[in-house]
Amino acid sequence: MTASGCVTVHGELEVVPAATRAEAAQALKAFTTAYNAADKAYDPALDEDRVGGSLGAINQAGLTARRKNSPNGNANHRSLELTDATYVIPKKAGWPRWFLADTDSNRDQDSGKQDTRWLLVFVKSGPGAGWKAVYLSVVAPSRLPRFAKDGDGRARPVAADSTGLVVSPEELSEQYTGYLQKGTPDVFAPGPSTSLWRTTRQNTRRAGFSYQYIDQPLDSGAFGPLGLETADGGALVFFSSKHFERQTAAKGLRPAVTPDVRALLSGEVKSTLTKERVSSQLVYVPKKGAGTGKVTVLNRLPGLTSAKGS
Repeated sequence: MTASGCVTVHGELEVVPAATRAEAAQALKAFTTAYNAADKAYDPALDEDRVGGSLGAINQAGLTARRKNSPNGNANHRSLELTDATYVIPKKAGWPRWFLADTDSNRDQDSGKQDTRWLLVFVKSGPGAGWKAVYLSVVAPSRLPRFAKDGDGRARPVAADSTGLVVSPEELSEQYTGYLQKGTPDVFAPGPSTSLWRTTRQNTRRAGFSYQYIDQPLDSGAFGPLGLETADGGALVFFSSKHFERQTAAKGLRPAVTPDVRALLSGEVKSTLTKERVSSQLVYVPKKGAGTGKVTVLNRLPGLTSAKGS
């Protein structure tokens, strides 16, 4: 999966809207219904057909862990409601096709600093496939840039290999994980998901324990980047990454294992515990030569997907 481009499948070369607004609305409704059923029962099977990519990996692992710890389901379930939806449906040829649903959730306050928008990206891999939500980002409305529009008033998708941006969408995952590991390339604006996160990891201290962090790109298939051109020539891009945290204990000590970690654990924790997380990011990427030239992380959604003891 790439951010854009012509894909020839079954001779489909015509550039068309990825979905009708009615189809997009139905996809959002089907996702919300399945998500609520799965959350209420803590049963990943109930929404596995409605999620994919990084959101699917996080959702399915989380439900699996909670089901092990609470086999009778979610006693505190509160139905998710997604309203006031705006559908951003770019044109493209062939498959996969995708669109963005910009929604208001019942998980925030509808005014002031706590007001947020839930952005969900839906992908359809082929003519016979269903729509799956692959990215979710929660962002303050004031931080969202305006989209560029084509002659028909539709948002324009950004090519994965676009050369007009400070970083092409297909390189974001590799550059982000490289930055977290080494501090270079220095193309990311300071913030909680960049410079502050690096500082926090470097300064993690606990007597008798050592910590190691490994970051890996996650940028192919259902985890590929998806982007839309903004009115100023930049882009709003969703991309994925993978992160490992390894905790090693000195002789006579053992890493603590929480119930959520234990539910996804393989092996026995004797002296080492390695946690694996998948993360999705929403970033604003400026065009080359614009402003500070830095990529800004607008939202990061991580989730534990597995753990290993040794």
